[in-house]
Amino acid sequence: MNNKNSMKLSLGEKLGYACGDVASNFYWRIFDVFLFIFYTDVFGIPAAAVGTMMLVTRMVDAFSDPLMGALADRTKTRFGKFRPYLLWGIIPITAAGVLTFTVPALEQDGRLIWAYATYIFMMLAYTFINVPYGALLGVITGDSQQRTTLTSFRFIGAFSGGTLVAYFTPELVKMLGDGNIQLGWQMTMALYGAIAAVLFVISFLSTRERIAPPSQQKTTIINDLKDLSKNKPWLILFSLALVIMLTITLRGSSGTFYFKYFVGREDLIGSFATAYMLSLAAGAAITPLLTKYCSKQKLLIILMSIVALLSFVFYFIPRENIIAIFVMQIAIGLALGPKSPLVFSMYADTADYSEWKNGRRATAMVFSAASFAQKLGGALAGAIMGWLLASLGYLANQVQTESSELGIVLLMTVIPGVFALLAVFIIKYYPLNDHELNKIQTELTSRPSQIGNAKVE
Repeated sequence: MNNKNSMKLSLGEKLGYACGDVASNFYWRIFDVFLFIFYTDVFGIPAAAVGTMMLVTRMVDAFSDPLMGALADRTKTRFGKFRPYLLWGIIPITAAGVLTFTVPALEQDGRLIWAYATYIFMMLAYTFINVPYGALLGVITGDSQQRTTLTSFRFIGAFSGGTLVAYFTPELVKMLGDGNIQLGWQMTMALYGAIAAVLFVISFLSTRERIAPPSQQKTTIINDLKDLSKNKPWLILFSLALVIMLTITLRGSSGTFYFKYFVGREDLIGSFATAYMLSLAAGAAITPLLTKYCSKQKLLIILMSIVALLSFVFYFIPRENIIAIFVMQIAIGLALGPKSPLVFSMYADTADYSEWKNGRRATAMVFSAASFAQKLGGALAGAIMGWLLASLGYLANQVQTESSELGIVLLMTVIPGVFALLAVFIIKYYPLNDHELNKIQTELTSRPSQIGNAKVE
């Protein structure tokens, strides 16, 4: 296929696209690693209330993802459908980040209302910029292997941004707050917002949209949703992404509690999270090499089986064995790293499948599932954490009881392992193997051209 659908992407475009997820992870990784403990130990909200808030706010926000997908699919500018949102979303996400990590001078009920309002604002702002950013992957190239490579670059960027957040955040909060931890969080998020703004601009300038819907396509949001409901590969990926996000969020959020309260080495939280992020980045980096020798489906089955096994083994590591804890965390990170490039490239494949089957393309609507699954998985993980810790007697900034310590260890090890095992069973039902994808791409290429219909700058 010698056309824009299969052209080899330049290194500059791959790096430019990756900058968008570096920027996004100045927010998402903060949510994943630090937000829960910020709400309990800095904001002063009880763990059960935090769990309920995360479930309610993220479920409310999650339903905005399909709406955002529909809006982006129907956006028409000279810069394309999705790229303009990388500019339009900068101010909302920067403001929301600062407000979410601002502790108001209010009583506990007032603080809880503030937390609900600002967190909903934060997630809506994230949706506004991140759903179009994710959908951009589906229109930069139509080649499945190129998509896998591009998503690997994307998630190397994501995990690199996550590594910076994991390593520098605790120190930045101390330094910028100068003894005032609440001010430190506020100033840290303002700094991250400024850096993210520059990175989103770079991503906008570096990328191009090459795939447009069929020129004759006229469809409604209802039709888009009906197409999704009949898209078996998409439905399986949605379930898979939800379960894997439970695994990742539980491990990421409980890691701070694990080191602060179980291991008793709060000073190692940054190093522990950094080692994990670097291992995730390394796993993402080798994904294109792995997919040359193994199908995406089979590779995911192997990797999530490894994650489940190692998570169960992690439970038995004694708190004094710091080296073994770090080694196990790095090993799990290496196994989880390819997950994101694989799943997101598979989402792009399901967009092709939908067009092949229905004659209609709704790229952003398909990719909104990724954001929806992430948020719903994160919401359920936050609720599980909050409710379990509260039921076992967790008290912020106090020596924990044996039962609350056990809860923290289970959240870090066995419970994510169970969800990883569940993911293995879900993956087995994914129907788009390499043969089917080649058939779909060949037939789409032979149809009246939809490549490059939109002239973008």
